[in-house]
Amino acid sequence: MQPPVYPWNLEQLLRGRPTVGGMLDLCEENYRLIGRLSPGLQEMRGRHLSCLDYGMDLHLEVLAQSRYTSVIHITYYFAHADRSVPDPDATLRVYHDAGQAEVIDLRQSALPFGRAYTYPALEQKWRLNLFLSKWLSYCVQQGHCFLPQEPERRRRAPSTLLLSCP
Repeated sequence: MQPPVYPWNLEQLLRGRPTVGGMLDLCEENYRLIGRLSPGLQEMRGRHLSCLDYGMDLHLEVLAQSRYTSVIHITYYFAHADRSVPDPDATLRVYHDAGQAEVIDLRQSALPFGRAYTYPALEQKWRLNLFLSKWLSYCVQQGHCFLPQEPERRRRAPSTLLLSCP
């Protein structure tokens, strides 16, 4: 399976000014990636875990579910001293009717940007959602998958792994 091919140059993207149309395209890409990661999201409730024999466990919690919208929390938990540290730690709103997914809150330690929207909001939203897109793409490539009927799922090693949810 090939990773998503973006119609933009990442370096140029981070230097340039985002547009509303570009933001909508990015949110559509995030929605497609969420759909690959968790098909049947609209039927999911509670906490789910995707375990890989060769990587980090990915945690997904459905915080709210309505007819057209889901609010989900997705994270890794890293062991640190005597506690677990979530990183990256994202809360997302998924608009099923519009085919969009966007960051509500994002905490991560990899890139130097805040977690709340600030002025100019479009640029900040763009960076947060771009990070989300890259992370979700990585999770899909790794073989993570959440299914409504399987709260915990263990996947095979990469050499025998089918990189899409059944």
